[in-house]
Amino acid sequence: MEMTKRPRRLRGSMTLRKMVRETRMDKASLMYPMFVMDGENKVEEIPSMEGQYRYTVDRMGECLQELLDAGVTSVMLFGIPAVKDEVGSQAYDDNGVVQRALRYAKEHFPQMYLVTDVCMCEYTSHGHCGVLCDHDVDNDKTLELLARTAVSHARAGAQMVAPSDMMDGRVAAIREALDEAGFTNVPIMSYAVKYASAFYGPFRDAAGSAPSFGDRKTYQMDFHNSREGIKEALLDEEEGADIIMVKPAMSYLDMVAKVKEQVTTPIACYSVSGEYAMVKAAAKMGWIDEERIICEMAVSAYRAGTDIYITYFAKELAKCMDEGKIG
Repeated sequence: MEMTKRPRRLRGSMTLRKMVRETRMDKASLMYPMFVMDGENKVEEIPSMEGQYRYTVDRMGECLQELLDAGVTSVMLFGIPAVKDEVGSQAYDDNGVVQRALRYAKEHFPQMYLVTDVCMCEYTSHGHCGVLCDHDVDNDKTLELLARTAVSHARAGAQMVAPSDMMDGRVAAIREALDEAGFTNVPIMSYAVKYASAFYGPFRDAAGSAPSFGDRKTYQMDFHNSREGIKEALLDEEEGADIIMVKPAMSYLDMVAKVKEQVTTPIACYSVSGEYAMVKAAAKMGWIDEERIICEMAVSAYRAGTDIYITYFAKELAKCMDEGKIG
């Protein structure tokens, strides 16, 4: 049999396979989600996320140094306050836990790029992502508090803010507030395409942010829908989002690809807590090769079109890049 086209020719050696790779990754595109909590001299392992921790501000440097040593230079900070109330006032308190963490990191780790999650759920006594009106989240009243939170973060040293609340119009409200406060150069990474997902379970354990009643399906997206995700992405881009995020990652890579075709901003995707926990649990049982799985998951996200990969496996992926296992 005569064959002139043999795809296997380009798979014959490691050097050749790497030479012709279509998908390439870089440590600069990795972002690590980090939990900071009120208190002093504490590091707490998160039960549902083995190997992940909550840090008080005075101990967060341990994690930041490990990340820098691995070559990971971007973190996204999530705050866990000691006190919560109906309106999540610790979110926009200039002496809140995230604000103090930003000042600490900016002083001691100036080479780290600091991004903050902007939402209310970790700060409200009811666990919802905004101000309540009866048993529903009041979209427009919440916008003011989100904007105040973003400005407070920027004032404390945030180099990027990332609203995750899924309120309509929040990107425009935050952009206007940042500009009026003189932070025109602080970009917004919008959780534009954020689905109401069961993959968030371990995060709610980590941040203590589970709703005390109901769910978030009236503001996070229905996972049956894809065109709605495109609409959300285009709206946020129009309102001034500098980066569009899809969340979760693994089961939503079709949305990464579709959004990539529609917007002109860079694309981020968030490999969320449930994805992390499943990998760790299966690896602990000896059912999978953990390192190979996390590499394959990451490459699939980049292959789908992501430019920024937010992952709890950031250090491990950086090591794999150094060793030439991916990249």
